Amino acid sequence: MDAAIPTLAQAARALATGELSSVELTRACLERIERLDPSLNAFITVDAPGALAAAEQADQRRARGEANPLTGIPLAIKDLFCTKGLRTTCGSRMLEGFLPPYESTVTARLRAAGAVVLGKTNMDEFAMGSSNETSFFGPVANPWDRTRTPGGSSGGSAAAVAAGLCVASIGTDTGGSIRQPAAMTGITGLKPTYGRVSRFGMVAFASSLDQAGPMTRDIRDAAMLLQEMAGHDPMDSTAIDTPVPDYGAALERSVRGLRIGVPEEYFGEGLHPEVRAAIEQVTRVYRELGADLCPISLPMTRHAIPTYYIIAPAEASSNLARYDGIRFGHRCDQPKDLKDLYARTRAEGFGAEVKRRIMLGTYVLSSGYYDAYYRKAQRVRRLIAEDFARAFREHDLAVILTPTAPETAFRLGEKNQDPVSMYLSDIYTINVNLAGLPAASLPCGLDARGLPIGFQLIGRPLDEAAILTAGHAYQQATQWHLASPGEQP
Repeated sequence: MDAAIPTLAQAARALATGELSSVELTRACLERIERLDPSLNAFITVDAPGALAAAEQADQRRARGEANPLTGIPLAIKDLFCTKGLRTTCGSRMLEGFLPPYESTVTARLRAAGAVVLGKTNMDEFAMGSSNETSFFGPVANPWDRTRTPGGSSGGSAAAVAAGLCVASIGTDTGGSIRQPAAMTGITGLKPTYGRVSRFGMVAFASSLDQAGPMTRDIRDAAMLLQEMAGHDPMDSTAIDTPVPDYGAALERSVRGLRIGVPEEYFGEGLHPEVRAAIEQVTRVYRELGADLCPISLPMTRHAIPTYYIIAPAEASSNLARYDGIRFGHRCDQPKDLKDLYARTRAEGFGAEVKRRIMLGTYVLSSGYYDAYYRKAQRVRRLIAEDFARAFREHDLAVILTPTAPETAFRLGEKNQDPVSMYLSDIYTINVNLAGLPAASLPCGLDARGLPIGFQLIGRPLDEAAILTAGHAYQQATQWHLASPGEQP
């Protein structure tokens, strides 16, 4: 990345010392967006006037001695978070012109900390996709190779960080949508424990799986963002009411003696040899740092894809029923009657992938199929969670280490006609969401074509600190997180 756009920690130090003002930093980001984003399509909405006004307020706040580490930091927000008065589309025609009347808890907390919102980033429609190609606003290109996907659904947020269009960004993760694009764009992405971060104002795809998290250059930046994002929210019934630890302190701990599990099921057929070699090198680094690595088994892994693609579409079918052309969002022209209004509004407003998942979800919830599919999937989900719990308990593990994705970034359009192949892009990340665990993806190499490779660290429930400790130790010992794509205006 161009040194003109620093990491979050670097920017916070420069702002604190007066070396840099928030207005200067924000203008630099806006200039890069104007120059580079036409070829990336990472943003759906850019709010330059609002960002500059917020930057001026941040500088004034700092002058009064009221600043904290996020004050004046320019961020990009996935277009799935409601932002009062700023368009929120979810990458869909259905919400193309929607202006939310309220603010999500995540963005409200970041704004309260003084962060500057540059705009809203592109995404797969309603977060349904693994390549950022289902967006009504067009696909996002990978900054490392513009003929390739940045991953999805948080592809716009990932591309914006990788290309230096913002200091950091916020994404969401339902089955790997923070971690998989982080791996494909060479950045760090952290999915917290389910319930650690409020979902209020985050437009729902699958309510029992969705979770917001930071997407940053390195794990230190992720810790800084998570510190402000995490915490109980009375507006969200799924938010966990438990104290938020000092994530910064976790960065300074040693990994000597840390127990790391390596599951054999994640290294079988389908894993690209270059990705396998990179992950094996990661294990060697941890051994040199004094960590204790041990082989483990997670036998329920093979059931992850079918389980996820029953539960997630079922919840999507329910959540997306609200888009009917009556209350908000797209409405078809001149409907003949109420039935025509519903049918044509939803046919026009939703894209092909969203329709596919709504239909699948409605089917598995229907009379006669609920017990055969949905109820059985929920039972398997419990077994998947127990699989992880058993491994952590029996081997006394701090974290589990796996690949993030089976391959590096594939070409745009390569998998559009093969939904199952696209779904397999998340084969190593989906289990984590089904079990509600925290996990992060960190860069660990480049393949022969110069495309990033990522590895995944999975933690115990609410133990994001262990992931931060292990991730920071790795990044202190390596330099893959410093690698950046060349500029291609």
